[in-house]
Formats: sequence, structure tokens, C-alpha cells
Amino acid sequence: MKQTTNDLMLKSMNAVHGGMLKVSGGRIWSTVSSLPVVELHTTGRTSGKPRKTILLSPLQEGGSYIIVASKNGDDRNPDWFVNLVANPEIKLVVDGEVLELVARVASAEEKAELWPRIVSAYKSYAGYQKKTDRDIPVVICEPRTGSIADGQRPADASSS
Repeated sequence: MKQTTNDLMLKSMNAVHGGMLKVSGGRIWSTVSSLPVVELHTTGRTSGKPRKTILLSPLQEGGSYIIVASKNGDDRNPDWFVNLVANPEIKLVVDGEVLELVARVASAEEKAELWPRIVSAYKSYAGYQKKTDRDIPVVICEPRTGSIADGQRPADASSS
């Protein structure tokens, strides 16, 4: 697939941000606009290889982290989103702590409740939504209570 300028810009920003977090031991750029920066670890949906990306978490509640698949308002979902829908067992690194979580796409009702709070926390998300006809997914990353192998599957992300 041919990469767009937006894809290259996002990958470059991600690499620089991740590198700065690593070399500073998380002391530099661990927040953006007072929101925590999280390092999302997913498994590639076709390659099976580990993937990571740097994101903001506009909301955190009861051990859960909310992330937004905005891709700066691009008309396509970000690769990390498609990967976590295919393989919802993820890891988030927050302030150097590795959290094992299960990701699921917020239902329409959950998103309706969360979206105003998300935009209140980081106004750029409203602008990203205006740039695209795509309904920007909201992802809820919750603590693992069991493994998918144990038969405890998260809510079906394809229904949202």
C-alpha cells in the first residue's frame, strides 16, 4: 500500500516522540496538553509481529484507559486500531509501568457518553472528526480479567 504524506508524518512524529520518552526515561513528553502519553503495544493482524505506537489517553477511569483512533482526521482508521480489533490483548506502557489490557471499541451509547468528555480534554479531536466522514472510533482498554484463550472475549469490536 502506498503511504501518504500524512502516514509518513505520523510515523516520523511517533518515532521521535517514542525516542524522546525512551532516552529521557519518561521525563520528557510523558504528557501532551496535560494528557498522559501511552505507548500502545499491539500484534500485527497479518504479520503477527509486535507493533508499538505513541498515543494520548484523554480519559482514564478505574484502571481503564480511553484512546481515540483519530489518525488526525484521516479517512482511514490507523493501523494500530485495525491490529487491536484483530488482536485485542494489548499492552500499554504508562509512566514506565507495563499494563496488560484488553481493548474493545466503545459501543455507540458509550461513545455518545464519552465523546463530549474526550473533546473537553483535548479539543483537537473535534477538529479531526470534522475533517472526515469516518466515525472516529473510541477504544476502551480495560484490565484483563482472564485471557481470550480462557474464553473471556471482549465485546465484539466489529459491531460498532
